[in-house]
Amino acid sequence: MTPETMLAAFTSAVERRDGTAFAQLFTEDGVYHDAFYGAFEGRERIAELIDDWFHRTARDFRWDMIDPVTDGRMLYARYLFSYVSILPEAQGRRVMFEGVAIMRLRDGLIAEYHEVANTGPTLLAIGFPPARVAKILERQGEALLARDESARHRHP
Repeated sequence: MTPETMLAAFTSAVERRDGTAFAQLFTEDGVYHDAFYGAFEGRERIAELIDDWFHRTARDFRWDMIDPVTDGRMLYARYLFSYVSILPEAQGRRVMFEGVAIMRLRDGLIAEYHEVANTGPTLLAIGFPPARVAKILERQGEALLARDESARHRHP
């Protein structure tokens, strides 16, 4: 499967609310690290993320992957992602954020998905009060510092 084909299947499955098809793009032990909801490990949990978690508070997803780059082991793509939030604060507004998808590949499937996403403007667009946005961003910062790869950056 080409990177473009994989990314098209990836985004289409999210837009269609097809967690099963989405999860099949991952290895059996694959992990999806979501910027909002955390880590989902294994195909069953990854399918649950799409079918239940994503669509619990939103509808009408749109996801575009832009300028993918791969060496066969890693796949990177910039993205634009939007949805209509059904949270009361959002009053039915479409919100959008941009990010970068970082995928570790194994045997032509996604073994691990991470993303770097600019979530602050989206949370404000939903209508979250600044204190709630700050709390969410603080959690994201703590998760970044907790990674093994961040060890060198934790101390002065």
